[in-house]
Amino acid sequence: MKTLGYYNGKYGEIEEMRVPMIDRVCSFGDGVYDVTYARNHKIFTLDEHIDRFFASATLLDIKIPHDKAGMKYLLQAMVDKCDDGNLVLCWQATRGSALRSHTYPEDMFANIWITIRPCDIVDMSDKVDLITVEDTRFLHCNIKTLNLIPSVMASQKALRAGVHEALFHRGNRVTECAHSNVHIIKDGVLITPPADCYILKGVAREHLIKACRSMGIPVSVRAFDLQELFAADEVVITSSGSLCLRVGKIDGKEVGGKADSIIKSLQDYLLDEFIAATEI
Repeated sequence: MKTLGYYNGKYGEIEEMRVPMIDRVCSFGDGVYDVTYARNHKIFTLDEHIDRFFASATLLDIKIPHDKAGMKYLLQAMVDKCDDGNLVLCWQATRGSALRSHTYPEDMFANIWITIRPCDIVDMSDKVDLITVEDTRFLHCNIKTLNLIPSVMASQKALRAGVHEALFHRGNRVTECAHSNVHIIKDGVLITPPADCYILKGVAREHLIKACRSMGIPVSVRAFDLQELFAADEVVITSSGSLCLRVGKIDGKEVGGKADSIIKSLQDYLLDEFIAATEI
């Protein structure tokens, strides 16, 4: 199959799949999701994404009808059905199906969705540009929920501005991007925001921290503000599909460009890790 959609045991090409109107995602965006990539039909960092998926579901009292091993088996089985081995896969658990009501039955089990399509990770050789956007999201950004309207609108604003991503800030505090984590490098130290309720604890973020520690690059987990962002030696963003991208401009202003060797070393480390983990 070129693409693959799955819904509660049924599967087919994505555009052929149908879901019931009483799935609570239609009325409430009531669910959680996760995303990662596969190469050579091997799913990258699956254990970490599954752990986060179940953690998000637990925080929203969503009952997943599989254990972790069952979800991993299902995802790999679906990946194996695809023609192309280089893929992006998204899976989500919506709370379940029932006539519209804000409350839900305590014994309700989740509906499981999966979508898979051909895709390669992003080329890290080029710099990307960002715009800043006031962060108006709710105070549960640590949960990978399907309620993504602020991120959708910010991403569209970035698209219209001709840049790669939108960077959120709450007042003066930098939080994260619409679909990436953001970090700065200053005086040889990687500074990354704490994984509190204002950001999603990104799997790629964790691997960046691990890479720094393996290479002897100091890591400071703390909040930083817009002034520090613009004064940083480098600004980088991380996500499962881009690993580690260097930022060139924010709001049209040049940023970074002062730690070439650190950036190159981190990108090489993370790309080598990805390739090693997905070799046949």
